[in-house]
Amino acid sequence: MIKINDRYLKLPLIQGGMGVGISLGNLAGNVMKHGAMGTISFAHPGYYRADFLKNSLQANLKAIADEVKKAREISDGNGLLAANIMVASKDYKEYVEAAVKAKVDAIISGAGLPLELPKYVKDEKILLAPIVSSGKACELLARKWDRNYQRIMDFVVIEGSMAGGHLGFKKTDVLEGKCEDLSKILKDVLAVLSPYEEKYQRKIPVFVAGGIFDGKDIAKYLKEQASGVQMGTRFIATYECDADQRFKDMIIDCQKEDIVIVNSPAGLPGRALKNYFILKADNGTKVCIANCFHCLKTCDPSATYYCISRALINAVKGNVSSGLIFVGENAYRVNKMTSVEALINELMEELEKEIGAN
Repeated sequence: MIKINDRYLKLPLIQGGMGVGISLGNLAGNVMKHGAMGTISFAHPGYYRADFLKNSLQANLKAIADEVKKAREISDGNGLLAANIMVASKDYKEYVEAAVKAKVDAIISGAGLPLELPKYVKDEKILLAPIVSSGKACELLARKWDRNYQRIMDFVVIEGSMAGGHLGFKKTDVLEGKCEDLSKILKDVLAVLSPYEEKYQRKIPVFVAGGIFDGKDIAKYLKEQASGVQMGTRFIATYECDADQRFKDMIIDCQKEDIVIVNSPAGLPGRALKNYFILKADNGTKVCIANCFHCLKTCDPSATYYCISRALINAVKGNVSSGLIFVGENAYRVNKMTSVEALINELMEELEKEIGAN
């Protein structure tokens, strides 16, 4: 049992937020049902609604309420529910306010530093967690939150360079293997948080992410004083994942050499599967530009080769050759479909076995 401020999480496991539409209410609710933290991605959760193209923000806000309700009903009161919200979103404030209104248990925020997140969340019952990729980033956030809002993060998620989706590292460093080791970042973050734990008189749990694949990995980081892990890619190949089966099959069928680092209109490098879409974009061909949603602060439609929202929507709907498929570095190790319950049981059994052997 992990205490996070005044909340408790039964298992040391957070299901990572995956957009567009990969982790919505069905996946999150089933993860919660089995004692972990389920996460709904707030990156265009309303992509499937009939009014999405007409007014994407309103469609997304309606979908947020629906997906949170669905997750709560499925979970039957178990686990915790998080919202994953990108700082890079132009509608960041509106999404945070929607998460508060929907009464999620936690807000996990990355793709940029959530320096102003506490300003939008007055309800201190809602846990706030930044995603960081370095001790330096964590220190900056802790200092700003403490000074400006007299608040500290309730928990922290560290995403290392093996994660899927957007990465908090330079593309050249990722490709050349120059990124800091996840264990080193964990050590730095724990050191940064120590004085704030003393000041606020509570422990600030740290969860690590990026390349976490099995119970043995979880045990490794628990021994290094992490409170748990965040895992995304392995939850894609579950029956309960909200993505189209063709998306899931891409994960199951991929090889190690299919996993590449790409440039994103979000201004960050990302890890994805190489497919027809990626080959076109890498060749400088403009793809998926129609119907710009004006959703990212950093995106200039006139200068980008593709609309990341449209590419992600294509993928989640099963148009995998014309879509962007974000995955973690160990995606090639996933080779079969399973259920959320079976996956979580497998991970916890492996964890117990590994801990018991040492």
